Amino acid sequence: MEERVGNVRWGIAGLLSLGIIVNYLDRVNISVALSPLEKELGLSNFETGLILSSFLWSYAILQLPVGAWLDRFGVRWLNRIGSIIWALATFMTGLVSGFGLILLSRILLGIGEAPVFPGASKATGYWFPIKERGLATSTFDAAAKFSSVIGAPLMAFVVAGHGWRAAFLVAGVINVVYAIIYWIAYRDPSESKALSEKEHRYIVEGGAQPEQVAPTNALANFGFLLRQPKVWGLSLGFAAYNYSFYLFLTWLPGYLQKSLHMSVLKSGWYTIVPWIVATITDIVIGGILVDALIRRGYDPTKVRKSIVTIGMLLGLAVIGAAFTTDAVVATIWISIAIGGLAFAAPVAWSIPSIIAPKGTVGSVGSIMNMLGNLSGIAAPIVAGLVIDKTNSFAANFLIAGAILVIGIFCFVFLLGRIEQIKSPEEIVQ
Repeated sequence: MEERVGNVRWGIAGLLSLGIIVNYLDRVNISVALSPLEKELGLSNFETGLILSSFLWSYAILQLPVGAWLDRFGVRWLNRIGSIIWALATFMTGLVSGFGLILLSRILLGIGEAPVFPGASKATGYWFPIKERGLATSTFDAAAKFSSVIGAPLMAFVVAGHGWRAAFLVAGVINVVYAIIYWIAYRDPSESKALSEKEHRYIVEGGAQPEQVAPTNALANFGFLLRQPKVWGLSLGFAAYNYSFYLFLTWLPGYLQKSLHMSVLKSGWYTIVPWIVATITDIVIGGILVDALIRRGYDPTKVRKSIVTIGMLLGLAVIGAAFTTDAVVATIWISIAIGGLAFAAPVAWSIPSIIAPKGTVGSVGSIMNMLGNLSGIAAPIVAGLVIDKTNSFAANFLIAGAILVIGIFCFVFLLGRIEQIKSPEEIVQ
C-alpha cells in the first residue's frame, strides 16, 4: 500500500477541470442558441458555419505564440489574463447585434481561451508524476465533455425562457466567478504554500517536468520540434479526432433541431446523452484504466497507442448516424462515436508532457492544439456547406469517418514510441 503524500495536486486538477468546463460552456451556448440567433439575424447555413468556427480562427492562430509564452512566462499569468478577456467576450456576444459584431465577439473569445488547454497540459506536467498523468489529464479533458452535459440543458432552459442573448449573459457571470477563483487559487508547485515537502518530492521524483526551463530561442525551438515525426504523428492524429469533436460540439443541437425536427429544449436534453457517455469513458478508460495498466507493468507505448486506436475506431460509429432519421438510433450511434473519441483524447493530451524535450511541453502542446483546431475550424464550415448543398446532414458523418481513418494511421505509424524527444543539445552530446 502506497504511503499517503497529500492531495494538493488533485485540487489543482480540479481547478483546471473547472476552467475547462467554463470554457466549453462558452462554446456550447452558441450551438444551443443557434436557431433563434439564426432567425433574428437571418443567417444562411454557411454564415452560421462561419460564426460557429470563428472562435477557432484566433484560437488556432495563437496556439504557437501561446506555447512559447507558456514555456517562457508560465501558466499562471497567461491564464489570468485570458480569463478576463474571455469573460468580456462572452458578455459582448449577448449584448451586440449583427453578424459582424457576433463574429468579432467569438474571435475575441478565441484569444482569451487560447492558453487554457496547452496550459492545463503544461500544469499537469508540473504537478503530476508520470504514473498519474493519465488520470490527471483525463480529469481536465473529461471536463470538456461534461460541460455539454450540464451546459446544453442549462443553456437550452435559459434560451427557451429568456431568449438567446440571456445564455451569454449567464455564461459571462460564471466566467467572472471562475476568473476570481483561478486568480486566487492557482500556483505552480514551487510557489504553492499548501504543498507539503513530502508531496512535492513525490511529484518531482515521479518524473514531473521541471519548472522554469524554457529554451531561449523560441523560433529555433519550434523549427526543431516541427522536424520531429513524433510531433507530426501526434498532431495530425489529434487533428482527425478534433474534426469529429467539433462537428458534434458545434452542430449536434442544430442537427437535432434541423434534421430530426426537435425543439430547442428537447434538443438540449438529447444532446446530453452522448456527452454523459463521453465523460464516463474519458475518465474510466482514458484515465483510470491507462494508469492502472501502466502501473501493472504493461508497455506504456503499447497501452497508450492501443487505447487511442480503439477509441478512434469506435469513432467510426458516426457513420451509422448517416443512415437513420430515428432520434434514438442516431443518439446511440453518436454516443458510441463520442464515447470512443472521448477516451482517446486524454491519452493524446498526456503525450506532450511525455515526449517534449525539457521546457517545451507548452510548445509541443500548442503545435498539437493548433493543427487540431485548424481541423476544428474546418468542421462547422464544411458542415454548413454540405447542408446547404445536400439539404441533409448525412454526408457530414461520412466525411468525419474518412478523416478518422487518416488519424488512426498517423497515431499508429508516425508517432512511434511514446518517449521523450532528445533536445538538440542532447543529440550533440
